[in-house]
Amino acid sequence: MQKERVKELLESALNENPSLFLIDFEINNNNQILVVIDGDKGVSVNDCIEVSRKIEHNLDRDEEDFSLEVTSAGVSTPLRLPRQFKKNVGRKLTVKTEKETIEGKLEEAGEETILLKWKAREPKPVGKGKVTVKKEAALSYNDIVEAKVMITF
Repeated sequence: MQKERVKELLESALNENPSLFLIDFEINNNNQILVVIDGDKGVSVNDCIEVSRKIEHNLDRDEEDFSLEVTSAGVSTPLRLPRQFKKNVGRKLTVKTEKETIEGKLEEAGEETILLKWKAREPKPVGKGKVTVKKEAALSYNDIVEAKVMITF
């Protein structure tokens, strides 16, 4: 399977719907093509079908047998791209770095960093008991080991 040809078809399909973007793409040894997409406004089943058709209808099964799977990034899929963080501003995330794990609300997502805010209970500076403090952390995308949206019911 020619990976470059499939990639060209995939890029062409995504260019037709600019709100969609690629998360992952691979072709395994059995000519199984796996594509994972996301969208600024989410991904519908029809979006997956359209991308699938653009690829499948331009490849010749008589030349080479293949299977094709186009899926959307699921809720449990870690965020990877700044574009994914931007579409999740306002939601609660669990973000792991080399040093710590932070659960907080994603307040901002720029080109290089994100800003998380949360409240924590800490001992009072003087006396007994605890006090609620507002905390925040600006993290570089390079420092993020894993980030997931927290699902609340």
